[in-house]
Order: sequence, then structure tokens, then C-alpha cells
Amino acid sequence: MARVTNSDTLPFVDSRYELGMLASQRVRDLNGGAEAVVEKNDDKLTVVALREIASGKLDVADVRHEFVQSYKDAPAAIEEDASLEIASEDPMLREIDAELENSLMDDAQPTDNVVEEDDTPDASEGEE
Repeated sequence: MARVTNSDTLPFVDSRYELGMLASQRVRDLNGGAEAVVEKNDDKLTVVALREIASGKLDVADVRHEFVQSYKDAPAAIEEDASLEIASEDPMLREIDAELENSLMDDAQPTDNVVEEDDTPDASEGEE
């Protein structure tokens, strides 16, 4: 099969949209080390994935299941104790970290010298 067209693959998938999703999943599989079911012939993995689908040798239902599962995997929960502190022993990084923390703490402190404005109208403003 020298050139793969959409019409070659449509008997094995439901739509062109699904073809794109399944081909992208198969490319991820091939990048992850999966064995190709057709000859690679120095083609890009996208072309190999499309040729696999068009050949009918690839289990499309299995690739569809992998695609759905890849979006169902929940991200790992972040522990509440997780810290963003730098684990480096480099004194320069520690000094920069301390300066940053101090500046953030100074910015978070409320200032006492804020003057509140009086919103009540002046009696002299109305007399003109």
C-alpha cells in the first residue's frame, strides 16, 4: 500500500474524526515501544498508524479502548503537605528563596497608614 487515503481506512472506523483519534492513539503506542503490525519502511509513525488501520490487521476496538482509558486516568492527588521548597543544598538558591519568601511576607502584611476617604458630601460643595 503505497499511499493511504481516508477511503482506505473508513471501512474499519466509524468516521474521519474517529480515524484521527485512533491514529493519534496508535502513534502514542508506537512511540511508547509497541510493535508495528505492518512494515515501517522509514515512514513517519503517523503514516504507519494509518497504514495499520487500513490494513485491517490492527485491532481497532483495542486502540479505541486504549484511547478512552487514556482520558479516564485520574491525575494523582496532591498531598496537602506538599511543599514547593527547593530541595537543593546550594547556598545561593537558599538565599534567593529566603529573600523571595521575605518579600512575599512583607507584601502580605496590611499597612496601617492607609487613609480612608470620606464619602459624605461636603456642605460647601452644594452651595455655589
